[in-house]
Amino acid sequence: MLIELTVAALLLLGAGFALVGSIALARLPDFYTRLHGPTKATTLGVGATLLASALYLGSDGAGDTPRELLVLVFLFATAPVSAQLLASAARHLAVKSLAPPPEDAADSDVDDGH
Repeated sequence: MLIELTVAALLLLGAGFALVGSIALARLPDFYTRLHGPTKATTLGVGATLLASALYLGSDGAGDTPRELLVLVFLFATAPVSAQLLASAARHLAVKSLAPPPEDAADSDVDDGH
């Protein structure tokens, strides 16, 4: 009973994160924020779902839990790398962001008292 409740909680958690990531992809205003939201949220959503699958199949003794855990490791290793590559390509192509550019300290009009 405890394993089934844990599996159900992990599935709900995974579905919640996947939903948040999907909404972020549809609602966020520019490329960079659209990249950030789904990368983080859906990775956690798929991770929780894979953990639920590994726990459920491992509890019966007939499942291939190393397969799920291996997919989880590859997911957490490749998602940040692919997001970084997409962001770098967008910067190289000069994709505009809605956020204001950071101010350079040398160009600042703020008097620091000296």
